[in-house]
Amino acid sequence: MRSRDLFGGLGKLARRSVVGFALGATVLGAGALQAAEKINIAALTFVSSSPLFIAKEKGYFEAEGLDAELTFFRSAQPVAVAIASGDADFGVTAFTGGFFNLAGKGALKVIGAQLHEDAAYDGSAILASNAAYEAGLTSVDKLGGHSFALSQVGSSFHYMIGNVAEKAGIDIETMELKPLQSVPNMIGALKSGQVDSMIIVPHIAKPLANAGAAHIIGWVKDYVPYQVGGLFTSSRNVEERRDVVEKFVRAYQKGVADYRAALLATDADGKLIESDTTNEILEIVHKYVYADDPVEKAYPKIRNGAMFITEEGKLDVEDVKAQVKWYQERGYVAADTDPDAFIDTSFIAPLGQ
Repeated sequence: MRSRDLFGGLGKLARRSVVGFALGATVLGAGALQAAEKINIAALTFVSSSPLFIAKEKGYFEAEGLDAELTFFRSAQPVAVAIASGDADFGVTAFTGGFFNLAGKGALKVIGAQLHEDAAYDGSAILASNAAYEAGLTSVDKLGGHSFALSQVGSSFHYMIGNVAEKAGIDIETMELKPLQSVPNMIGALKSGQVDSMIIVPHIAKPLANAGAAHIIGWVKDYVPYQVGGLFTSSRNVEERRDVVEKFVRAYQKGVADYRAALLATDADGKLIESDTTNEILEIVHKYVYADDPVEKAYPKIRNGAMFITEEGKLDVEDVKAQVKWYQERGYVAADTDPDAFIDTSFIAPLGQ
């Protein structure tokens, strides 16, 4: 065989190899995309869910090989039910008596933190309706004898008003607690004067007050600084898909870090400041919160509604245990519910460590 034929043959072979490699790479690439683990995350369209929005929009879930879909609910309890039933894989929302009952039966695992009421940051506000305010409900110590809106009995709103009343020296038995099933229903009832008071997150409370639709008469943080909510998943995921949980946690923590840097940064005097990433994060959150409002209206609302989230999403374990005890003492959580059995700190070290 002549050398030209030999090299010509090798050239053809090389070309075939290159084509084959390219096709193989394409197939492998498609396979990698198909291999992305699908997860569904249950949450509320609150500023408190921002780390999830950030993780999705900035590609943190995707970088971990997760195909994340967000499903939104109108109150906290259905989020817990969605995880327990297997309709969603992860949830981020406030703790409730119903949540603790589900967790106590082995359905849920708390693996990290959501919001934390902290004295240094604005948190949930205590509101009075215009009619009630004009009739004399101008401060928290005057809540006795008035009606109060909550989503469900045993909800986080129930826990907050119970503790606020106790610290303010109010007999909660004199108050009429009205479960209205959802946050929009609570807001509507307060604005129309059907209820006298409620507690709500700042990105809702402040606009209501600024618009003259209600009055802020106090802040939960001044009465009960506590671990408002958590990051959780099903017990099955922890047992059978631990690698997926680890990936989710890493992406969530990156979202928390971005949220803290952009919306919780303070100067030497403790005043909130604009960081280099604030506008970027506001743009992301705006896709989910106040999405129908123009930027000039939405951004200030989001900025004012950025509640405190602990570094790395670390959970205040002892406070969660105190919450369980409070619900148990009032008959909203089964007496045999053991928080040590459903709090799993193996993914994120607890607060203080």
